[in-house]
Amino acid sequence: MITVRGVDIRVGAQLLLADVSFGVGAGDRVGLIGRNGAGKTTLLKTLAGETRPTAGQVSTTGSIGYLPQDPRAADPAITVTARILSARGLDVAVRELRAAEAAMSSATGSAQEKVQEKAMAAYARAEAAFQAGGGYAAEAEAARLAAGVGLPNRALEQPIGELSGGQRRRVELARILFAQHDVLLLDEPTNHLDADSVLWLRQFLLAYPGGLIVISHDRELLKATVNRVFHLDPQRLTIDIHNTGWTKYLEQLEVDERRRKRERAVAERKAAVLHAQSAKMQAGASTAMAAKNMARRADKLLAGLEPVRRAARVAKIRLPAPAPSGRTPLSAVGLKKSYGALRVLNGVDLAVDRGSRVVILGLNGAGKTTLLRLLAGREQPDAGRVVPGYGLRLGYFAQEHDTLDLAGTVRQNLASVAPGLTDGEVRNVLGSFLFSGDDVDKPAAVLSGGEKTRLALAGLVHSSANVLLLDEPTNNLDPASRDEVLGAVGSYPGAIVMVTHDEGAIEALRPDRVLILPDATEDLWSDDYLDLVSLA
Repeated sequence: MITVRGVDIRVGAQLLLADVSFGVGAGDRVGLIGRNGAGKTTLLKTLAGETRPTAGQVSTTGSIGYLPQDPRAADPAITVTARILSARGLDVAVRELRAAEAAMSSATGSAQEKVQEKAMAAYARAEAAFQAGGGYAAEAEAARLAAGVGLPNRALEQPIGELSGGQRRRVELARILFAQHDVLLLDEPTNHLDADSVLWLRQFLLAYPGGLIVISHDRELLKATVNRVFHLDPQRLTIDIHNTGWTKYLEQLEVDERRRKRERAVAERKAAVLHAQSAKMQAGASTAMAAKNMARRADKLLAGLEPVRRAARVAKIRLPAPAPSGRTPLSAVGLKKSYGALRVLNGVDLAVDRGSRVVILGLNGAGKTTLLRLLAGREQPDAGRVVPGYGLRLGYFAQEHDTLDLAGTVRQNLASVAPGLTDGEVRNVLGSFLFSGDDVDKPAAVLSGGEKTRLALAGLVHSSANVLLLDEPTNNLDPASRDEVLGAVGSYPGAIVMVTHDEGAIEALRPDRVLILPDATEDLWSDDYLDLVSLA
């Protein structure tokens, strides 16, 4: 269903993949893995037809469903149900059905009979289209998928614009699954899903009969679902294809690496002996030619070896030394916020003391991201107020990366938040976050989710912030980068308010308090609350 022949992929001047060929058919469940920035998201966009390869050909048969890391914004006025149904064009039929029903019930006066006849004809056409697309069974299926990804039943008739960022992404996931595509391309599908929804998604993908390519740092999802592994290798600009499941892939990877090291050690010993013998024989005129041949043999031994994989570079993340502040640099009093008829926050009080560590928990849609946006000044409350204390310096990391200027380059984004740095200093900081060479002139819009996370974190490094607001800071990160972020969180001496569903982030944070939404219940932290983290 997807055939790739001799494809090269570039981002700007950087060649990410060269002469790549593979195929994905029905029943193939491919785990696409590699370090942040290796080209996974770019490859998925190319397979989805959103970008074109520099060379080679991508051929597809059947329909392709693509879930990007940052889904496009849907019309905020349409309902959740209508958005999901739109994957099969059923939203139009439903809208026409409702319009015809309204016309039939409101017809009055002398023209009533003619109006009703016209409305009945419209209703019959709309119902035929609705039934052709699956009818009421399709509506029930849409509701089932919505429940599976963790959308509450009350959300089905809510406008998209009233949902949180995490809920909107769940809607897009449900819509992709509802469409019944022949191939699914899913980029970090478990982001914003709670533990129950992740388990449900695993079961759905196991039963899915079409082709699947999934990018995920959720090792349990890969272990449970994939039967092939494509490993993007930026050192060789290619893809290592393993026709095996995730567990066997990891086992084989370890075996292959041990074999390569063993073969190299043996070859280096033999080459050293040959080179030493060659050096002794070079002095004699009669043995000079034999010495050269011996040296060539030694060099050939080493040249024929498979390369031992170099350890991938890891971003060196160190959060800023906090600027001096008063005892309570940030507080909130009676914060209320609604979106349309939906009340999200209903009177939140919070005091963030110097050096304190607060975790915010609550089910998806409880208002966690909204609270951080209010504290950061990105939105205004309907009631209540945010009170900045003496010396407050805020640093805000947004899970949707909306603190970045997507039209600006990587370098421009950092320069705008750290105006005191010279261009050389900006480049040095970016280099420590794995942006080097031409990478610094990439538009932020083309970065993968992991790269956007690194760029946003780079902006925090020179902020001198004494209060950090962190909204899912480990999303989209590969394991090594995640460890760096968690290490930085653990050693940061300033105050942190964090939203996360990552238990490892809680361990690094070592919170002293917890705020549970939507009830705005505040308590001293206890490990008893750990069970709520994966549900958040």
